Amino acid sequence: MNGPVTLFRESPDDPFSVAGAASAVLDHRGTVVGWGERAETLLGYGAGEVIGRAAAEVLVAPGDRDQVLDAAAQCLDSRGWFGIVPVVRADGERVLLGVRARCVTRDGPDCEWFLVAAPAETVIQWETDRSVLDGLFRRSPIGLAEHAPDLTVLRVNRPIAHIGGITVEQARGHRIGDFLVDEDARTIDDRLRQVLETGRPMIFTEQSCRLRADPARERFVSVSAFRMEDSEGEVLGVTQLVEDVTERYRARRRLALLDDAGARIGTTLDVATTARELAEVVVPALADCVSVDLLEPVSRGEEPSQDAFGPVRRAATKSVVAQSEQVQYPVGELIDFAPDTPQGTCLAEVRPVLVSHIEGITGLSAVAHERARQAQDIGVHSVMMVPLAARGLVLGLVTLWRARHPEPFEDDDLTLAGEFAARAAVCIDNARRYTREHHAALNLQCRLLPAELPDLPAVEVAHQYIPAGAVAGVGGDWFDVIPLSGARVALVVGDVIGHGVDAAATMGRLRTAVHTLADLDMEPEEVLSHLDDLVHRLAAEQEANARDFPNDQVTGASCLYAVYDPVSRCCSVARAGHPPLAVVTPDGKAGFPDLPAGPPLGLGGLPFEAMEFDLPEGSLLALYTNGLVQTPGLDVDAALERLAAELSAPARALAETARNVVDALLPARPTDDVALLLARTRVLASERVATWTLPAEASAAAQARSLMNDQLTAWDLEEMAFTTELIVSELVTNAYRYAGGPVTLRLIRGPCLICEVSDTSSTSPHLRRARSTDEGGRGLFLVAQLTERWGTRYGREGKTVWTEQALPSAPRAGAGPPGTAG
Repeated sequence: MNGPVTLFRESPDDPFSVAGAASAVLDHRGTVVGWGERAETLLGYGAGEVIGRAAAEVLVAPGDRDQVLDAAAQCLDSRGWFGIVPVVRADGERVLLGVRARCVTRDGPDCEWFLVAAPAETVIQWETDRSVLDGLFRRSPIGLAEHAPDLTVLRVNRPIAHIGGITVEQARGHRIGDFLVDEDARTIDDRLRQVLETGRPMIFTEQSCRLRADPARERFVSVSAFRMEDSEGEVLGVTQLVEDVTERYRARRRLALLDDAGARIGTTLDVATTARELAEVVVPALADCVSVDLLEPVSRGEEPSQDAFGPVRRAATKSVVAQSEQVQYPVGELIDFAPDTPQGTCLAEVRPVLVSHIEGITGLSAVAHERARQAQDIGVHSVMMVPLAARGLVLGLVTLWRARHPEPFEDDDLTLAGEFAARAAVCIDNARRYTREHHAALNLQCRLLPAELPDLPAVEVAHQYIPAGAVAGVGGDWFDVIPLSGARVALVVGDVIGHGVDAAATMGRLRTAVHTLADLDMEPEEVLSHLDDLVHRLAAEQEANARDFPNDQVTGASCLYAVYDPVSRCCSVARAGHPPLAVVTPDGKAGFPDLPAGPPLGLGGLPFEAMEFDLPEGSLLALYTNGLVQTPGLDVDAALERLAAELSAPARALAETARNVVDALLPARPTDDVALLLARTRVLASERVATWTLPAEASAAAQARSLMNDQLTAWDLEEMAFTTELIVSELVTNAYRYAGGPVTLRLIRGPCLICEVSDTSSTSPHLRRARSTDEGGRGLFLVAQLTERWGTRYGREGKTVWTEQALPSAPRAGAGPPGTAG
């Protein structure tokens, strides 16, 4: 022999093995001429008792001899036989033996018969096992392969040969790598080698199984394997059972993808984010490239046209293919797909379009054909388009490409993409509807807030307004800077309970009311009392309408109202359930004055208290809503300390300070609206203010005119003397006639010329139109025509009538009625 000899040990499980079977030899007449030791043990006859005697007479009972003789006749005809034979043991017990007989020829015409036998039950079980093994190789639908220790193929059955696209005979002597692509062959080899080395079986392990003959075709198999050993434990090889589970794998993958899509698509109410989530789910699980295009109105949160007509805007893309950006339109690009393109067909007919091989597309325009050629250049070979439609509206489409994935799209892929698109379309439509409502609420909120803050002599101001995140929606926080008479200013910050359009609308009503009350020059505590009554009435209205509008929130609010006078440097503050005012003095010391807290607005009937204190020039006031200091995970006291630290930082621009405060205290997506108003105080220099107390005499008007003229001359405002003389004369004369006490005249030179006449009376002057026969009544009418604004404010000991005139360098905007803002 040229090669090594391999010895296989006999298995004790084989009933006909030499070691395990009883053996005997019969001559052509049926006489026993040979008797084995195992036969003696099995039947109890010694060799001397049976050799030379007819087997039928010694071993077979009389009643069974006809049956045995018939079997012997069959054996003579076929030169071999196997069957169950009744035999009598030496002790007289009748037993059944499985007997296999084979003809042994010698020189001469006669032959001898070699018999091997074993207990019938053992033989039947062995034959059953052998039949099972034979069935696995010949009739089983599950693939079966035997491998030698070096993993060469010993034997395969038809199903596994069919998977490999070969015949059973072609597989013998080859290795797995001869039929599968290298990557998949290495995976299977490594796993089989591990089974050989460890003896631990491999059970239902799924893996890719791509053939060298057709590497583009996706195929998955489930493999189980066990190590083969002989009776002494020597390793004979490994057997693997292989089942083609490609369709099952694809179905499971589709279900997993759908489950993943349900969890990942629609996590926010933002159109662009939802489009990106759809793209991230699809690539690379289903496609190598994807683009999500939304009709132009949908991208803005608006209603699309019923016929899906018009351009689309690219909302999201994702790709794992190099250079795909050279073919795809960028995000944000406005695209108008021609009707002859698959995308145009998808939108126009609202149906999915599958192009298994793009080289087969015909009838394209020159532009569309060129883009298809460019796609082919980077490896794109298959494409499909699925419409995004929800609630009867077409929102856009999704385009999926394959380039790296070798298999073209199939109908099952189109169905799966349609499921993705259907789920995403509902989420996009929800986001679109929310975006539309959210934008409307934000626009309402922005329109209700001040567009820009005035430049005032009393304070320098800066603000930050941060809307809440998408979940909370718009809120009712507001701020305001209101010019008051006498160069004073009102600083206001408020917060309406709740979120949404209701809160924004209530905020607008309160802000309007604050402007009206501020124009009446009321004290801070009086302003809050009137606001409290207003909120109480609004809450009553909402309760009355609760049946028609069940989602309306019962109104409640907080507010802080401060008035600062740059002449006296006095600041008067009152609050209604609002966070305290922060004050930073010019030396950098920050604190929170112990203001009376006051009840929230809307409780009704409870008093409010104001606190007054003087502020050095350059002091910083910070008014804010609770969203700034009540953030998740941060204690309020700690937040106030951080606020104080940011406000007392070294000198910097006020707008920069406001930004730093917000950045330091707020998370990226705050859960509540935040309004922050910073004001750095200014002081009008004494040379810009002139004050005189006039006696209650008839000469008071003349004296006032003289003092006024001198002061205007000192201020180089002589050209305003004539007009101001008429104003001062009218106001001082009225005070003398109707007040009956000393009169105070004050001139303030700021951005405008302010004239104030104060007396001890609480009677308000009224503007009226005098008849032609009246001797008086025209003075206040002239005052109104000669001034920018005029009005009356009341104090604890009387009233003050004030006017404002534009300085010569400032154009005159026109006069307004009493108490109106210019």
